[in-house]
Amino acid sequence: MSLHSTATESRGADRRGDAIFKGVAYGCGILILIVLAAVTLFLLFRAWPLIGGDGKANAATVESFTGGLAHNFWQYVGPLVFGTVLVAALALGIAFFIAVGIALFISHYAPRRLAAVLNYIVDLLAAIPSVIYGLWGGLVLVPAIHPFWDWVARYFGWIPIFSGPAANPSRTVATVAVVLAVMILPIITSMSRDIFVQTPRLQEEAALALGATKWEMIKLAVLPFGRSGIVSASMLGLGRALGETMAVLMILSPGLRYSFKLLQASQSQTIAANIAAQYPEANSLGVSTLIGTGLVLFLITFLVNFLARKITRKIGA
Repeated sequence: MSLHSTATESRGADRRGDAIFKGVAYGCGILILIVLAAVTLFLLFRAWPLIGGDGKANAATVESFTGGLAHNFWQYVGPLVFGTVLVAALALGIAFFIAVGIALFISHYAPRRLAAVLNYIVDLLAAIPSVIYGLWGGLVLVPAIHPFWDWVARYFGWIPIFSGPAANPSRTVATVAVVLAVMILPIITSMSRDIFVQTPRLQEEAALALGATKWEMIKLAVLPFGRSGIVSASMLGLGRALGETMAVLMILSPGLRYSFKLLQASQSQTIAANIAAQYPEANSLGVSTLIGTGLVLFLITFLVNFLARKITRKIGA
């Protein structure tokens, strides 16, 4: 067999491999769209009795869920959307700077052996089920954190969000936000760390050669390089916080208000936790109502991811 024929066969095999890989990639992309469309259609189909059904029956179902506090679906889902966004935003606000700081420490400050241990711990924390965080929050954090919330209410109660008295036990939005922050912290840390270690070495060395300190090098070279990755990691963590169910259900004392009082109980509730709490005793129309709230949460999550893609593209441009 000649060298020319061997090279021709090799190129033909490479082309077949490229074609197969391209087909598999396209198939996976189309499969994702099909699954997304199927989930949307399922939610619309199961929520249709709420959308196109008897208005009086729907109102009676909503009143049974809320004890007469809400009389239609939008009065019911509005405070749930507010509570979901509030808890998730607080969790992200708590976790974001801590996660970025840990990621920078692992990637640029920690000795190699310590960094390896911390990497293992961060990855392990990211794999812990949410029910474990819920148990920890309900059994350990709730009684332990009350003195701190009481101190905050005593000295910072003039700020409306910290107005007291602080609930005891502390089954409040503030406590849930802390637990969710601990939950999403490993996700943001892990992704940010992976981005920071990919910063081109030449850029870092150039900054140091120009006389920059290590922090100035990180500010000038590492953080700008990793901005889009940090945003993506933050949005992934926010998505998990928006959809978290068990930890919220096990800790939060629910309410149905538009309230920023973070230290008081029975103020807010999230959509996911409300579905889990109401579903066991719901009739068929009640299930449709709950699935309708799930459809709203699905749209919120989709919007968050859409905005995240827009932001990352703008930053990367």
